[in-house]
Amino acid sequence: MAPSSIADLVAALPAEDTWGPATNGDNMLSGVPYAPFSKGDKLGRMADWTAESKDRERQGRQPYNRNFRDQQVYGAGSSSLFTVQAAEDESSFSVVDNTRSSTKRTFGRGGGTVFRGRGQRGALGQRGGGRGGFQRVGAGRGQDRYYDNRGGRGNRGRRFGWKDWDKPQRTREPSVNIRPEWAMLEEVDFSRLSKLNLEAPEGEDLDSYGFLYYYDRSYDKPPVKNAERRLQALDRAAYNVTTSQDPVINELAEKNEATVFASSDILSTLMCATRSVYSWDIVIVHQGDKIFLDKRDGSSMDLVTVNENAVDAPLEVAEASGKHDAINTPSALAMEATFINHNFALQTLTESSQAKVNFTHPNPFHNEAEETEPLASKGYKYRRFDLSLERDEEPVRMIVRTEVDAVMKNPTGGADQQLIVKALNEFDSKAQGSGGALDWRSKLVSQRGAVIATEMKNNSTKLARWTTQAILAKADGMKLGFVSRNNPRSAAGHVILGVAGYKPREFATQMNLNLGNGWGIVRTIVDRIRTLDSDEPADKIKKYVLIKDPNKSVLRLYSVPASTFEEDEEAEAIEEENKADADE
Repeated sequence: MAPSSIADLVAALPAEDTWGPATNGDNMLSGVPYAPFSKGDKLGRMADWTAESKDRERQGRQPYNRNFRDQQVYGAGSSSLFTVQAAEDESSFSVVDNTRSSTKRTFGRGGGTVFRGRGQRGALGQRGGGRGGFQRVGAGRGQDRYYDNRGGRGNRGRRFGWKDWDKPQRTREPSVNIRPEWAMLEEVDFSRLSKLNLEAPEGEDLDSYGFLYYYDRSYDKPPVKNAERRLQALDRAAYNVTTSQDPVINELAEKNEATVFASSDILSTLMCATRSVYSWDIVIVHQGDKIFLDKRDGSSMDLVTVNENAVDAPLEVAEASGKHDAINTPSALAMEATFINHNFALQTLTESSQAKVNFTHPNPFHNEAEETEPLASKGYKYRRFDLSLERDEEPVRMIVRTEVDAVMKNPTGGADQQLIVKALNEFDSKAQGSGGALDWRSKLVSQRGAVIATEMKNNSTKLARWTTQAILAKADGMKLGFVSRNNPRSAAGHVILGVAGYKPREFATQMNLNLGNGWGIVRTIVDRIRTLDSDEPADKIKKYVLIKDPNKSVLRLYSVPASTFEEDEEAEAIEEENKADADE
């Protein structure tokens, strides 16, 4: 019998074939929240790859497509309805650090070479140079900030400063090439090193060598306008010999006066390691119970860095935008600063054979039979520091060769004051890499505090090393000169704009320099070397290289063959002999 109506047809269908809205008992979407929407919500363009590629071609690399950044997304206001609470522990989660760090750097020759004045004959960097560069952190030029609320359309602001996303990513090179036969033994980051501390007692003087001239106090007065003093190039012989080649240290080591030996420039680099940005390396030689902290020939420690800690870092030649930028590269600035420091320390003294202070012994590195140039004013003080702890079975003592540059009459009528004389240099306050420095010619007299504060920020490592060297030498004062170029676009001439005097320990307090942390780093390295060689024969020579990573805040200790770097020195000596024969 045929159905008489549509109702009869529906009733005749099987239950599993029913269709249409489900009844309350068959609701399959129970428990799913409903996302309300607004009539103002828009879907917009969800995948317009053509428009984005055109925008990238027109504007260069962009972090996102700005044309659609303000579009509303459908249902964006109701996203909290679908939030799922994580059941797992997220305490181990960490954000990836995508800060861009850069560039390369190498320096000229150094070691036991002789500093000379005019033209740097026979001095550092005759075959030096190379690439150099440094870490940059996002900020506007010369501004230490993360957000610039003044920029952007509609006063919306911009993160990480103007066009920081478009700056080239650079990678620095290590100060020495890591060879395949080197074995890495230890790696420690700066955060761990900064927690070390060792209160070392005051050192004691063992012996002194050299002589000192008196400082000319007329340089402390502000120069007369339009009558600035020009920096002169003076021919004087000064020496910077590494630890193991020092005859006085070798003699003290034979007498068992100490177990660890170093020079103040090497030791200050290690003590201020946590402030450093550039790569550097220290050669550690362990023979018997004696440890020598050395520098290799061509070490970067022999050059004075410029704006190492600046937010806005100098660029290398390959990244410079013009020919004038070639004199503002890291390697060129380092050679210029080294030349300035050498000549400034000589020019500010009053050279007089009658008015000078002679130490107990003459200069140990000067050979009158071979050297014809006069000696520079320099005093070498060999001082011993006790680094022993209560748990030590035998005392741990260190002998350091420290240096002072001049003496000055005590204004209160006491004994003469020993000084460290250094120079800060200005290359161009408007150039890239200046770190937001003020114009010294117009601001040094009226805003000296601001100028010093900026230099403390841009050259924290350099100033910390100088202050540490002054404290190690037990110097009574520091003289910091301010030297600028005659023409910002030329490194040929310089003028002295002023000199500031400080007491080393007070200056260390202003810089937040902790000497106890530096001594803790030194003692930790010494203990590690002694532990590694505890089972080795007493007559066996072990050599290590401690390297600051060029792109990370990390120190790495490598075990190297005992003949490392010696072949390079022999090859250079042969090359120099062949060149001398060819000139004759």
